[in-house]
Amino acid sequence: MDIDKELIGASTGVLVLSVLAKEASYGYQIIKRMNDEAEGLFTWQEGSLYPVLHKLEQEGLVRSQWQQAETGRRRRYYYITAKGRNALTARAEQWGEFHQLILRLTEASHG
Repeated sequence: MDIDKELIGASTGVLVLSVLAKEASYGYQIIKRMNDEAEGLFTWQEGSLYPVLHKLEQEGLVRSQWQQAETGRRRRYYYITAKGRNALTARAEQWGEFHQLILRLTEASHG
């Protein structure tokens, strides 16, 4: 099943915050985790992630820091902030409520 890109676009902030709530990550690691969890529903590319990370950082929901990896390469790691955890909780609740609305409306149209 292919998920509509507009639906994915509206969900990216919540998805990224969810990944970062588990552990700090760098861009490629976030993409890999997201694609693994999606189990084929969609495939994220780097070009989709970085604008979301920058927006979340501007909103104060994540912060970033350059770190030296074990390979010697520098990577920019992203961390969820306390404000980001609060936003994740609120946005996940909103998605839950919206999901319930969709279920009610689609059940009513099939009943």
